[in-house]
Amino acid sequence: MASVASVDGTSIDYDIAGSGPVIVFVAGVFNLRDTFTPLAAELSSDHTVLTYDRRGRGKSSDTAPYSIEREVEDLQAIIEMAGSSASVFGYSSGAILALKAVADGVAVERLYLYEPPFRFDENQPAPPADLPARLQALLDAGDPGAVVATFQIEWVGLPQEVVNDAQRSPMWAQLEAMAQSAVYDAVITTDLQRPTAEMAAVLTPTLVLQGDPTWPVLATAAAGIARRLPNATHRILPVEAVHGIDPGGTAAAIREFEQ
Repeated sequence: MASVASVDGTSIDYDIAGSGPVIVFVAGVFNLRDTFTPLAAELSSDHTVLTYDRRGRGKSSDTAPYSIEREVEDLQAIIEMAGSSASVFGYSSGAILALKAVADGVAVERLYLYEPPFRFDENQPAPPADLPARLQALLDAGDPGAVVATFQIEWVGLPQEVVNDAQRSPMWAQLEAMAQSAVYDAVITTDLQRPTAEMAAVLTPTLVLQGDPTWPVLATAAAGIARRLPNATHRILPVEAVHGIDPGGTAAAIREFEQ
C-alpha cells in the first residue's frame, strides 16, 4: 500500500501490481478498493492494475468542503503518479465519476463504464434532490446507521425489511464506516442523474459493460449512455449476482476491447 496527495492535501491510498498498460479502478458506493481484487488479479499478468480508496473511506483521508471536482482531482493524482497514461474502469457511481473526470480534461486512453446509475427512464423514480443534504444532517447528528439505511431505501430502493436484516449482519459496521462517502456518492448521482453535455461529448474509446441479470434501471442506463457517447460499445456479460462483476468475463472483454 502507498498513498498520493491530491490537490487539496487529501491522502489517497492505493495498491499497485502487475506490469503493462495501466488500468485505474474507481469504486462505487459502499465499496473499498478490494472490490476489484479479483478483477485486478485477472488482469495483472499483462496490465499494471491500480486500485484506490476514494476519499472519506478505507485508508484514504478526507478534506472539507466536498465537491465532485475534488474527486476528479484525486483520480488525476492517481493517474499522474502512475505515469500520466492510463485507462480507467469505473463501477456504478464510480463510472459516473470516471466519465466526469474525462469530460473535465483528465487524459484517459480507454474508459470502462460498468453499470453507471444514470436515470434515463422517466418512469423510474429518481432519488430526492434533497437526499445529500438530509444524509449529511443525519451524519452530523452522529447517526451513520441512519445514513446507510436512508441511502439504501431512498436511493437503491431496497425494502425496509431487507435493510432491517442487513442491520443485524456483521457487515453493517463496515457500511457505517463509509457513511460520509455515501453522502458524496449521493451528491454525484443526484447532481449527475444524466450526463452533462460535456460528458456526452467525450470521444475517448469507451466500453459500457452491463451484467445479466441486473436491475432494470441499470440496464436502461447502460444502453442509454452507450447510445449517447460518440465512441462507445455496449457489452452484456453473464454474472451470478445482480450488479456484480464476473472477473474472468470482464477481463476478457477488456482485453478484446484493447485489440
